[in-house]
Amino acid sequence: MQKVTSADGTSIAYDRLGDGPAVILVCGGSVDRMSNAPLAALLAQSYTVYNYDRRGRGDSGDAEVYAIEREFEDLDAIFAVAGGSAHLYGTSSGAALALLATAAGRPVNKLALWEPPYFLEGAEGRPRPDTASIYRAFVAEGRRDKAAEYFMAEVVGMPAEFVAQAKASPWWPAQEAIAHTLAYDATVMGDYSVPTEAIKAIHQPTRVLTGGVAWPWMADSNQAVAELLADGSHVVLAEQQHNVDPAVLAPALKEFWV
Repeated sequence: MQKVTSADGTSIAYDRLGDGPAVILVCGGSVDRMSNAPLAALLAQSYTVYNYDRRGRGDSGDAEVYAIEREFEDLDAIFAVAGGSAHLYGTSSGAALALLATAAGRPVNKLALWEPPYFLEGAEGRPRPDTASIYRAFVAEGRRDKAAEYFMAEVVGMPAEFVAQAKASPWWPAQEAIAHTLAYDATVMGDYSVPTEAIKAIHQPTRVLTGGVAWPWMADSNQAVAELLADGSHVVLAEQQHNVDPAVLAPALKEFWV
């Protein structure tokens, strides 16, 4: 593990693996960089991989006030240690962050997005637009468990039985520890609609990847994102769910980044 300092003084932790063209991995909500560690190990066979902890989680620091721009600056610091530019990969809400960062002018060579959780107009299951405020309120009240439970039950839509099992699992305290970052991801997602103007500002080659067993609303919105891109493509990985198998995803990324 190494660390770099972001523009606001926050310490950002990252792992550097492999040798070759630079690749930066952005994790999604309710996890830290360890969620991308298996993928990083596979990609490191062909690339120099920078797998970092987003602020507020894992070994990275945080600031009192959150803003998406601070996450852009965190990425700036990683791009700097990566040599100034890199391929960028993001998963879930981390894919949305990677998309927005690219639209805002970060030095991305090629952009890969795994299942950004956008909803088309009228699609069922869209989270409430005030989700970030709900998370912040739970955390401010000292009810981190309720924030994590709300994420699983109301945002992801997991059944009550799964949520109950999760709360009894050994890894549940880790979910509570980073519960405050759920508001960060909800801020990135906004009202969960497709960010058309941001997408139109992206000119780098971009691939949107979706699992073959994706929720219908996600498959539809991912296709829509790809169609809005100036140089976009949409690839479906058969039989893959949101928790994609790194052994299936890594070859698909390598084929795109070659």
